[in-house]
Amino acid sequence: MVITGNFTKWLNTNFEGRVWFMEPMSKHTYFKIGGPAEALVTPDTNDEVICLVKEAIQNDVPWMVIGGGTNLIVKDSGIKGIVIKIMHQKGRTSFETLSEDCVKVTASAGTRLGSLCRYTFERGLQGMVFAVGIPGTVGGAIMMNAGTGGGAIADVLSEIQVLLPEGSIRRFQKDDFLFSYRSFDLKKEKSSDCCEGPVILEGVFELRPGDREAVTKEAASALVERQTRQPSGSASAGCFFKNPSPENPAGKLIDLAGFKGYRVGGAVVSDKHANFIINSGAATSEDVLKLAEIIQKKVFEMFAIELEPEVRIVG
Repeated sequence: MVITGNFTKWLNTNFEGRVWFMEPMSKHTYFKIGGPAEALVTPDTNDEVICLVKEAIQNDVPWMVIGGGTNLIVKDSGIKGIVIKIMHQKGRTSFETLSEDCVKVTASAGTRLGSLCRYTFERGLQGMVFAVGIPGTVGGAIMMNAGTGGGAIADVLSEIQVLLPEGSIRRFQKDDFLFSYRSFDLKKEKSSDCCEGPVILEGVFELRPGDREAVTKEAASALVERQTRQPSGSASAGCFFKNPSPENPAGKLIDLAGFKGYRVGGAVVSDKHANFIINSGAATSEDVLKLAEIIQKKVFEMFAIELEPEVRIVG
């Protein structure tokens, strides 16, 4: 336990009805697994996020931010300190026409990515179809450089507003971003000892005007194709491993290694897409991580390729 009695009192006073202690993280991740967070808070506004982070820093309390928990695995031992869940914030989205070829769309980090996609499709804006069907929040999508074979956040993101580890707020332009496959960083900003690094508060995307009917039709087609290829209705964190290369996607390697249907406890490799590990109903984080380790070892033995997790593992 790292949260003191005084800090507990402060949380109860300032976030009454929106703070839970020893909260099971299985209730806040798509995988439906994970031990308890020492405290979980759901701030309503960015101002509350800023206040909460600053107070945690002053009290040397570790903190982390989560969105929808779509790509998150929390270990069975749980999380020390505060988990700040921003998905309960009311999403804010707006747009501004910069030129006949460019429209700027601004969305708060807590906005659901699906809501942002619908917002752009309804206005006939091109550029976000690649994200259709990806769960989670705008902030999470930026942090993971979320994407598919059709594109990624790096292709359309132009600006972000962030809360830095020391508590100041800054706005960064695209030249300040450092994108890689399923990863995003700021070139000059590092995480502090007490937290995970800059917190995204808002993202700005540059899209192209287009035909509403054509964009909507393309998005609907992309969603059907995604649902056809990937398992739905099961608890998982999406694709578990990063694709080593276009020629050797993780799902192909795992399938060739004979893992479809392979099980460790309640964790099982999907029969539909081998890069999905499913919680069959009674999985623990230990089950999932043991299964992932077995897969990594076998794939390396067979193909001399190291699979790197795409999911975020915390705790």
